[in-house]
Amino acid sequence: MPAQLFHSSGSNAASPGAWQLREQGLLAPYAFFARQSSGRRYPEPLHPYRSPFQRDRDRVLHSAAFRRLSGKMQVFTGDMGDYHRTRLTHTNEVASLARTIGRCLRLNEDLIEALALLHDIGHPPFGHCGEDALDECLANFEGFSHNRFALELVEEIEQRYTPTAGLNLTDEVLAGQRHRIHKTADPHLPPLLEVQVVDAADSIAYDAHDVDDALKLGLLTFPQVQSLALVRRALDSANGHAAHRHNERQLLVHALIDLQIDDFITVSHHRLADALSLDAQAVREVGMRLQLSAAVEAEKQELEAFLFERVYRHPRLMEIRQLAATRVKQLFFFFAAHPERLPPRFQMRAERFGIHRSIGQYIGGMTDRFCEETYIQMIELGREQAEDW
Repeated sequence: MPAQLFHSSGSNAASPGAWQLREQGLLAPYAFFARQSSGRRYPEPLHPYRSPFQRDRDRVLHSAAFRRLSGKMQVFTGDMGDYHRTRLTHTNEVASLARTIGRCLRLNEDLIEALALLHDIGHPPFGHCGEDALDECLANFEGFSHNRFALELVEEIEQRYTPTAGLNLTDEVLAGQRHRIHKTADPHLPPLLEVQVVDAADSIAYDAHDVDDALKLGLLTFPQVQSLALVRRALDSANGHAAHRHNERQLLVHALIDLQIDDFITVSHHRLADALSLDAQAVREVGMRLQLSAAVEAEKQELEAFLFERVYRHPRLMEIRQLAATRVKQLFFFFAAHPERLPPRFQMRAERFGIHRSIGQYIGGMTDRFCEETYIQMIELGREQAEDW
């Protein structure tokens, strides 16, 4: 690549870098350009060929918290097989869908990918039941939110090779994650379009893939889901693939995703047609919101209500969730009674943030398996030893 395309952090800092030229050539005016970033908490020189948001993506990707997502359940636990999604596979699927939407709308794919990889990094073990259990344990200490914990991870707990705490992500990526905590904080000023795209991709991904996993695990039958308007619409749109009906589950998942992505992009293109003279901040100020058409959104809500009743509250799943929540709570109270059993790093954090919040952070970072092993080691084996004595 010609040397003049690189951005130097030295005396040639005013000349555009390769990533700046790429953004100038590809992004729409309403996209958020990396050159507009307000920076990082700890200032850093620009990289010659990676944009600030590419670097954010890589920092999240290489973090310990991101790797641990492979051991955290999405909806179904490892006791129910190994086909279904984990937090990591879900996150990768969200990133893929979000990038597809972003590319079609000429938004900043690097920012979108960083936001997508970050969005679920704060989930504790055992999914939402683990989160509910920690929130209950911390009710008198500001509660527990996986979205807030994600910020604590990347701003304080994760450690790079630098002496400063956290991953030192850009303000825009942190603001995008902060929006997930306070989605109704300012209804008149929506977040960046890139943030909205990740929210949409997240919803599209988990609805379609929860249907897939539930069908595979036998919690749902095909006739049951065919009663839903969105499923019927998706299958009608996939008539061209009728020859592959022997793979009807895979076809349904493909059709559900394709239908929603196509609808979202079509509606968004229409809404953005009059925004070509606006920049990223201006489209926020006029209240630009990207979403599905009213008809598809209504059918999507019907699907989500169905999943809540028939899948998320299925007796098989509720039994596992209850057992997991009980063990998370017991582990929390064990450490509260025996703080000396916490790892030294979290004992040090307890001196700054209090023992209860530090316990919540320690347990929140565990994988399902490590949480189970810690419970057995600290509580079950300890109980057996006491009985033997």
